[in-house]
Order: sequence, then C-alpha cells, then structure tokens
Amino acid sequence: MISAAAASESYVIETLPGYPGLLPFKLETGYIGVGEDEDLQLFYYFIESEGDPDKDPLILWMNGGPGCSGFTGLVYEIGPLNFNLSSYDGSLPSFILNPYSWTKIASIIFIDSPVGTGFSYTNSPEGYYRSDTKLSTDNHMFLRKWLLTHPSFLKNRLYMAGDSYGGKIAPMVAFEIAKGNEAGLQPWMNLKGYIIGNAFTDADRDGNYIVAYAHRMAIISDDYYEVAYTFPLFAGEDFKGYHCLFIFNLYVLVGVTPNAENEQPTVSKD
Repeated sequence: MISAAAASESYVIETLPGYPGLLPFKLETGYIGVGEDEDLQLFYYFIESEGDPDKDPLILWMNGGPGCSGFTGLVYEIGPLNFNLSSYDGSLPSFILNPYSWTKIASIIFIDSPVGTGFSYTNSPEGYYRSDTKLSTDNHMFLRKWLLTHPSFLKNRLYMAGDSYGGKIAPMVAFEIAKGNEAGLQPWMNLKGYIIGNAFTDADRDGNYIVAYAHRMAIISDDYYEVAYTFPLFAGEDFKGYHCLFIFNLYVLVGVTPNAENEQPTVSKD
C-alpha cells in the first residue's frame, strides 16, 4: 500500500500572465513527494480533459533531455496553450489557444522529471543522482501517489507518453506499473499502453540511421546514400554520419565525396 505524501499539495490555476481573462480549461499544479522520506518533490501541471474527464483517458507526459520541463510539452507540443509568436515584440510573451491540443480528448499530467528539472527539487545532494531505472521508478511512484489524491481518475484508461528521451522512459514506467499491479501495489492502475514520439533509444544506433532516414525522406539522393555506405566510417556501429551531414538544414545541398588521402568522406556544399 502506498500512502499519499502529507507534503503533497496542489493548486488550481485560473489565470496566467500573458493570457487574457480566465483560462478556458482546468489547470492544476502541485508537488508529489517520492523517494526515501519523500525527499524528492516532483512538480507537475495537470490539465483536465475538455471533453469528458470522467471517461477520457489519463496520460502521463514525459519530455526529453533528460531535463526538459513538462512545460515544454504543455506550450510547444500537445498542450492547450501556444506562445503567440506572431505578435511578440520583446515584451511579456502572450499565449493563444492550441486548437489541436490533446487535452480536447484526454486529461494530461505534464511532469518535471527528473529532479532538478523545472520546479522539481530535492533538499539533499544525493537526491540529484539519477539513472534511467531510478527515473522510471520515481515516475511510477509519483503517479501512484497522484492517483491516491485524485481517486476519480483511477477508473480512467491510463497511458504513459513521451518524446525524445522521454520516449525511452515511457515504456520503462509502463513496465514498472505492470510489475506493481502484478505485485498487488495499491492503488491498482488501469494501464492500457504507452505512446512514444521520436524516441531516443541508443545514441550510436539512432545516429547510424540518420542517413537511411534522410534517404527515405528524399533529403539526399540515391547516389549520396550509396556513397555514404562505401566508406568504413559509415559502416555498422562505427557510423557517425551525423557528424558529417547537415541533415537538419533542408536548404543546403550537401554532398559526400571521398577524400583521396585517407578515403574518409568529406562534406561539400557545392
């Protein structure tokens, strides 16, 4: 049995600087204590579904980094607010509503994780130690305690979700939840699956596939693709093509040509 931390607290936010008037959705922020003596205080933003919160799924959203605040997901990705970039004049930023927000059909918890991210904190130096395993365990405990303080969501379908490095952690948290349910931890969690976007899995392997991805997306030609795999530098686990290709600049023509002296590829912008 897991008990909700006495130190856990939350507040309903009705207004935000930069948004005119009352927010047209329910925003709650707060802390949940996890770890030994609940020394790790994890901050979250919770937005209730604008559809049917009694029936719509509940999502725990984890951003990447590790070290990117859940606020990133809230205002730049899937949340109900976006910065109004078109009217920005260097003064206080303003918000506009995102018509494509996932909160139209789901309730979402955006978490600042791991500790040291955003408003999450600890009072001990040891609390900042982190690993993927510890991060997934902390997020699992966070969610079980959050559900104890929000029992009306226990029946809702539950999904773990994340992008970039968060896409690596989301399946790990789902696995921890499944193990906890099997072990009889309470409250039981109605886990249905996980969602990953552009997930970081392994630095070398992810890098190795950049050229293949660029080829499939027609960013580089067949000739460049074949040349890239001609040289040892681009072969197997040692391939570090992302050091040589300006893959994210679609407006620069990049060619890979051999270097006669060492048979290593060089980059030309001609």
